[in-house]
Amino acid sequence: MTSLFRCPICGEALTRQERTYLCPRRHSYDLAREGYTHLLPANRKHSAAPGDDKGMAAARRDFLSRDYYAPLRDALCKEILRRSGAEPVILDTGCGEGYYTAAIYRTLCAEGRKPRMAGIDISKFILRYAAKREADIEFAVASSYHLPVADGAVDILLNCFSPLALEEFHRVLKPGGHFLYVVPAADHLWELKQVLYDAPYPNEEKETPYEGFAYEAVIPVEDTMHLASQSDIHALFQMTPYYWKTPKEGAARLAALDTLDCRIAFRIHIFKKL
Repeated sequence: MTSLFRCPICGEALTRQERTYLCPRRHSYDLAREGYTHLLPANRKHSAAPGDDKGMAAARRDFLSRDYYAPLRDALCKEILRRSGAEPVILDTGCGEGYYTAAIYRTLCAEGRKPRMAGIDISKFILRYAAKREADIEFAVASSYHLPVADGAVDILLNCFSPLALEEFHRVLKPGGHFLYVVPAADHLWELKQVLYDAPYPNEEKETPYEGFAYEAVIPVEDTMHLASQSDIHALFQMTPYYWKTPKEGAARLAALDTLDCRIAFRIHIFKKL
């Protein structure tokens, strides 16, 4: 089968075989047991194991699998369905463990569409979960700044809380294609931050126009989640940047909680490629 991915060495099209991806110049990339491949050349890695480590990957899988972020998942499915044709090509950059990727794929299929989808992330640990979640989506370890995808190949590109590689996003999108950029709103996880920090501050919110794109919409997504166990509270904490930036006192306060009601607030910025 012809892949959505391109060879990261020569840029030629990849063909997916039973256990490998192969390009016409005989560069080959093995498929891991879980079903993802590795398309990040060694000279583009900034550490031995970049991205989320095993603990963060497991925390993200555990937390998202309990559907605490279902409002965002459902909003993304709705907005992408509205902008999809009969056979859309969709790329999820920074796809993580595939929670949103798989939901979008299944929504499109349920509506009679025939999507071709791929997801990339820089963490091999988290892609193990993504590939197990949905076998009909291609997943690869890769960088958003060097997407292994052909010019103008993608109808819709999704980026949730991941690096903003605008030149690459513009390159791989078709003219008229859409780019969905998910960011936290001002009071996202406010109650969590109140526990962790003595003087928490809101996230900055702004609408930034980007060259080569036209702003189409900003979709707010807000809800309150009830975390009913310390394990869920800790999983949320571990999958956020706060896990690495919190004083011991704040982490101890959070560890003492058995329940937590906490706001979630996102903004989906939707752009159209000019």
